[in-house]
Amino acid sequence: MLSNSCRYGIRALIYIASQPKESGKTGIRKIAKDLDLPTPFLAKILQQLAKQKILNSSKGPHGGFSLLKDPKKITLIDIVKTIDGDGIFTNCIIHNRTCKSVDQLQYPCAVHDEFSILRKDLISLFSSRTIHDLVVRVADTEKVVI
Repeated sequence: MLSNSCRYGIRALIYIASQPKESGKTGIRKIAKDLDLPTPFLAKILQQLAKQKILNSSKGPHGGFSLLKDPKKITLIDIVKTIDGDGIFTNCIIHNRTCKSVDQLQYPCAVHDEFSILRKDLISLFSSRTIHDLVVRVADTEKVVI
């Protein structure tokens, strides 16, 4: 459902948000190593998030990434739209166009009605869940892994 890029971005944001404030920026190599993710791929993802003013990025020997926004204000929908776009929230799962255009043409796909309900639930979940919520959840249980 979500791309690897998007899932890696969410994991990295949870990781960065869970770092002590006094530690400042977290280096890309540390993030990649601790999350067992490929460094160059993760760097591109985090740069996307920096361009959208979700992360702060600095280069150099003491560079790295830190949150630019309050983790209570970074929703999953912000991250998904930044990395994957909004297709998961708008596109038909069978046709190559938005469900709105399919509705207007009166040719919905075979699962249109059922998926419309799921899409609304997905939008609601992703709009209401923040990075802060996920950090708290990870900290509260040993069963959740980032």
